[in-house]
Amino acid sequence: MASAAEQLASNLNFSTFAKAEDLKKRLWFTLGALLVYRLGTYIPLPGLNPDAFAQAFQGQSGGILGLFNMFSGGAVERMAIFALGIMPYISASIIVQLMTSVVPALEQLKKEGEQGRKVINQYTRYGTVLLGAMQAYGIAVGLESGSGLVNDPGWFFRISTVISLLGGTMFLMWLGEQITSRGIGNGISLIIFAGIVAALPSALAGTLELGRTGALSTPLILAIIVMVVGVIALIVFVERAQRRLLIQYPKRQVGNRMFQGDTSHLPLKLNTSGVIPAIFASSLLLLPATLAGFANTATMPGWATAIVGALAHGQPLYMILYGAMIAFFAFFYTAIVFNPKDTADNLKKHGGFVPGIRPGERTAEYIDYVLTRITVIGAIYLVFVCILPEILISQTGVPFYLGGTSLLIVVSVTLDTVAQIQGHLIAQQYEGLIKKSKLRGGKRGR
Repeated sequence: MASAAEQLASNLNFSTFAKAEDLKKRLWFTLGALLVYRLGTYIPLPGLNPDAFAQAFQGQSGGILGLFNMFSGGAVERMAIFALGIMPYISASIIVQLMTSVVPALEQLKKEGEQGRKVINQYTRYGTVLLGAMQAYGIAVGLESGSGLVNDPGWFFRISTVISLLGGTMFLMWLGEQITSRGIGNGISLIIFAGIVAALPSALAGTLELGRTGALSTPLILAIIVMVVGVIALIVFVERAQRRLLIQYPKRQVGNRMFQGDTSHLPLKLNTSGVIPAIFASSLLLLPATLAGFANTATMPGWATAIVGALAHGQPLYMILYGAMIAFFAFFYTAIVFNPKDTADNLKKHGGFVPGIRPGERTAEYIDYVLTRITVIGAIYLVFVCILPEILISQTGVPFYLGGTSLLIVVSVTLDTVAQIQGHLIAQQYEGLIKKSKLRGGKRGR
């Protein structure tokens, strides 16, 4: 039998949405914030020669710059003030999460609830400033080293570049937090989502242009479309898949009342790590090719040239290492974000237990055993979703934006945002039912 929440969800319609005034305000705020972000990706850095940089970027678009350009919505290609994007904040967040499992003081802060999370978020902001400043200074020096990229090289250009790029990153971090608190969905994820989606029309147009010129055959284009639809369906299926552990609560007495035992579920996602493994693996593997592109290939030793050639995009060694790194980071990140021991302690504290498993350490071992097995499935899924499009990209020259990482981000963020919208609509219906019950109760009292 369907639960009350499921019955309400099945009755959601346009009239329910029209009555949700708070939800509409949140949606308009989110759209307005994303529009501001898109406008910022077209504001260039001061003192830069845009034509010379556009030519230099074409030679490096297949490396890590192409990946960052995808996440920044084309801001790197135009070297706009949002060129760093939100990546320094993501990197700082991951570093702080790693440190919380190593540093006892940070681990204690994590257990202190809302106040501890505020302190950890502040540390993350400090880390964002540090990483953003370092990356911005590196970009400024790299731009000065290029011939004709900067109109007036010197310390003034470096300082203005650092201030502009770091200010853009901090503004995006603030904008993402505002979307999370006053809008719909996770603000940081939506900013990355907006950058990728904004480039999808040009990627599709580029694919169709390859078909028009005869570089791609019509059957191959149809096969690519079918593959994209199939990958999206697989992502939706796996991202919503859960392994639910049955949790039972014994009978308990509160005052003079006896409460019956209850049952619940502990949901474990097949892909707990999300899209982080694919981003990390792509960044690490594309780094050698990018460094080699900026270096002078004539002075490089033979072994370095051979390594760079073997790690080129689409090569067999690249594919093997890419899949291995995705699998590694899937397990590694899952171990960071989900602690079976803390979960088992919380269950024991509230009187819950897994049937047939002793509470405490045995429960933690059982949860870890189940989580490891389903993470194997999640890692295989991530490797398949990311490797299959990469093979097609390397063999056919399909634009970079149709890769598995971009599809994974777009579909995952869409699912999370739709779930939040549905949650707001369900809450709206609950509030309507409560108001009706109060009115009826008042009439009966009279």
